[in-house]
Amino acid sequence: MSLRSLMASLRPTQWLKNLFLFAALIFSQNLLVFSKSFRVFYAFVLFCLLASSVYLINDLFDIREDRKHPLKSKRPLPSGQLSRSGALFLAISLGALSLGLSFRLHPQFGLVALIYLVSNFAYSIYLKHVVILDVMLVAFGFVLRAVAGAVVIEAEISSWLLVCTTLIALFLALSKRRHELSVLVENSSGHRKVLGEYSHYFLDQMIAVVTASTLMSYTLYTLSPEVADKFGTTNLIFTVPFVLYGIFRYLYLVHQQDQGGSPTWVLLTDKPLLVDIFLWFLAVWLILYQ
Repeated sequence: MSLRSLMASLRPTQWLKNLFLFAALIFSQNLLVFSKSFRVFYAFVLFCLLASSVYLINDLFDIREDRKHPLKSKRPLPSGQLSRSGALFLAISLGALSLGLSFRLHPQFGLVALIYLVSNFAYSIYLKHVVILDVMLVAFGFVLRAVAGAVVIEAEISSWLLVCTTLIALFLALSKRRHELSVLVENSSGHRKVLGEYSHYFLDQMIAVVTASTLMSYTLYTLSPEVADKFGTTNLIFTVPFVLYGIFRYLYLVHQQDQGGSPTWVLLTDKPLLVDIFLWFLAVWLILYQ
């Protein structure tokens, strides 16, 4: 087993999802507080290790189905570059190490990490085969990341944080399901049984609902009196166009370019989307920190 295949099995590109841990740090205006920024960064590293453990466990359960997939069959485990015993040992080692260090960092953070691990284990065993619940559980993982970032610095867990994170995560999860359905075409249920319960029309309906809800929730968040009182400004409304463009651009990539199978890969490779995210962050920075 080469170092390259070992690193590929950990899916480092997927670690981008763990940036959700920084949401509470940014919006609690603690980004420039070194001690808190360091704690969130440390928590981010631990969640990356924990997530890699989860990916390995999921790959072990999906190895037969992944061998039939045009893209997933090239992963180290289904392609035979990584043995099952090696993957199991690595998954247990990373899970135990990250979980132990998580509790040592902060008890509540450790609890959130444990819930993340257990919920993903339940997902791998059974819940990924339950229609609708499968995408909701994926979204729940993003919410746990946002909550983890808040508890590690003992910041307030805003209801807006939970709502907006849930909706944007559902948007990404449903878009991924749509891409899977498009790529696998007639053999979708053969690869993953639950895909047989979905159709393009059904997924498009849910994506439309979640898209509208995401935009509305974020807009209401920027306009809410409590947020204006907390930050002393109503200028967050000027970040809405960036969110609007980002969602529309992602929909364009999903529907017109047949992308969306890997949200992290889309975010890493699509230059307009990267520029939009940078401009959104810059706007938030200027509004909250200047």
